[in-house]
Amino acid sequence: MPDKYGEGQDWYCYPGSDVLINLLGITDSASLNQAEVEFTRLRLSQYDYPVFRDVSLTTLKNIHFYLFQDLYEWAGELRAVDISKGSTRFATCDRIEPEAQKLFEQLKNERYLKGLVRPNFIARMAHYFCELNVIHPFREGNGRAQRLLFESIAINAGFEIRWQPIDPSLWIPANVEAFWGRLDNLKDLFDAAVTEIIP
Repeated sequence: MPDKYGEGQDWYCYPGSDVLINLLGITDSASLNQAEVEFTRLRLSQYDYPVFRDVSLTTLKNIHFYLFQDLYEWAGELRAVDISKGSTRFATCDRIEPEAQKLFEQLKNERYLKGLVRPNFIARMAHYFCELNVIHPFREGNGRAQRLLFESIAINAGFEIRWQPIDPSLWIPANVEAFWGRLDNLKDLFDAAVTEIIP
């Protein structure tokens, strides 16, 4: 049975189902989605944004584990299956680690976007957000982990990201456009969400 990524049966799901095997034993999608919302909301409310000296794939894996440790045994682990959404095919699982390491090294070379004026920060954040989204390191929960990572990067760079002003109906189309190298719509959405922190 295809799952929401359009793939056939894989070992992450209950046999004959598109529901991810989870620590709560939930076997229907609606209940699992609701549990994800509730548990990740609780974890987010308790999250203490760190002061970064280094940001890496390990940082992202730790964030993913933090958010999803109540739900999935594989929280914080890189996916071991290939996935896609519609015509958007994410990095094959054997390329996740090398591509992510390369991306985080580039981010490090840009000092994790510190010292940029707001328009430049937004442009570079859109670039890195898109590139990491293409990699899609986890079987589930990529968006939430990625948003929390970039909130942390933004805070360390002197900015705040508030996702509420972003129109949800525009978010996925903007990310699909960005996947094909057209970042303007994604940058416009970030422009509505990013404010400079005034000391």
